[in-house]
Amino acid sequence: MVSVIEFVDRKDEIKLLEKDWGSSENAFVVVYGRRRIGKTRLIEEFLKDKKGIKYTAGDTNKKIQIKEFKDIIAAYLNDEFLKDQEISDWTSLFSYLSKILDKERKFYIWIDEFSYLIKNDSSITSTLHKFIDDFLRKSKIFFVVSGSIFGLMSEKILAHSSPLYGRRTRDLLLKPIPSLDSKQFLKMNFEDSFKAILTLNGIPEYLLVASKFKDYSDFIKTEFVNKEGYFYREPYFLLSQEFKEIKTYFSILNAIAYGNTRPSEIANFVGIDTREIYPYLELLISYGFIKRETSIFGDKKRGIYFINDNFFDFWFNFVHKKRELIEKDLNSFNNGEVSAFLGKRFEIFIRENFSLFFKNFEEHGRYWNKQEEIDIAAFNQEKREILFAECKWGDKVNAMQIINQLVEKAKYVEWNNKNRKESFAVFAKSFSKKIKEFEGKKVYCFDLKDLSKKINSG
Repeated sequence: MVSVIEFVDRKDEIKLLEKDWGSSENAFVVVYGRRRIGKTRLIEEFLKDKKGIKYTAGDTNKKIQIKEFKDIIAAYLNDEFLKDQEISDWTSLFSYLSKILDKERKFYIWIDEFSYLIKNDSSITSTLHKFIDDFLRKSKIFFVVSGSIFGLMSEKILAHSSPLYGRRTRDLLLKPIPSLDSKQFLKMNFEDSFKAILTLNGIPEYLLVASKFKDYSDFIKTEFVNKEGYFYREPYFLLSQEFKEIKTYFSILNAIAYGNTRPSEIANFVGIDTREIYPYLELLISYGFIKRETSIFGDKKRGIYFINDNFFDFWFNFVHKKRELIEKDLNSFNNGEVSAFLGKRFEIFIRENFSLFFKNFEEHGRYWNKQEEIDIAAFNQEKREILFAECKWGDKVNAMQIINQLVEKAKYVEWNNKNRKESFAVFAKSFSKKIKEFEGKKVYCFDLKDLSKKINSG
């Protein structure tokens, strides 16, 4: 069951890799992404019926890494000479491989956690550059490197300044499993599964941890707000692996999670000048930790920032903020606070999956000005149609009241005001009563039952 689930959203990657393997030419493939995203599992699935060499590098010194890799190759090739040789540098090892490997034979060489090799000796990229140019390109060998340190893999392999720039035949940046597919990991009822999706970030390993539980509250209490929990220290591991200035990046994420969304607010929280905050924000965006957002009809130069990663957002609000209580084994789980968090992530989820419900709008997004905020505004320029929507994470929501407020807010939106067709929508856990019309305008009401149908059919 696990092996099938883990590849819910990896069919495209497998297809690309199989296409490359089927070619008569060589390949140098780079697979990268954050910890626990499923890189190793993906490549294992792809290579399960193929022959070749796999080496998983440890975060140890170069001498040990070279010996381990050498011994694995010697065993695979049954090369007693290589086995007995004392090799102290990567150049000598790859030079020897260039002489003994069969160019006409189809097999793979896979170095997992390649970023650890770069970390301990960055010159390996120059060595590999020569190996690729002088030998690999003339062979049928399928060479794969994978790694979890996003910065090192990007900078030392894919960046223009890297000796390996332009050498890869394919690079795959693995991203989290989409929210709609994540539910297939979980054994909770739909509402609790949906809460877990809003709390996690589509990381396969995280979803597998959640799959052991049948109750959302039990999952949170056991694995988050518990000093022995699986997720209690996880962000420290992730951030320390990626960033040298971990305190600064940690503080920035903390600031945004606590509701500081503008650059000046974030900089003030962190304790640095506003003009100095932008490079940090850009790097966090490139890593997928945060996102910049602008009002759909507003000035695109004036943006705000929010935590893109559900998991980090939840962790900073309910683990880091309450770590003193957790360390004292005091129950810090507050349903009201968690519900407010889920409301925020619910709104983001609906915006990101808006096409599940409406497909005839060319653009949609959040709207705000000095007077009002609207969760979602969507428009179709050709038809002059505009839709306004609000998201309420609550039971027995009064749809009429929400729509009445939304109609007033919509008056502030400057877009084809004299000639536009308006409609409205409300998304909620449940409604006291759904409505279909308000003052002659179309109204849509979607609750968790509707969402469940959309997810299961989509």
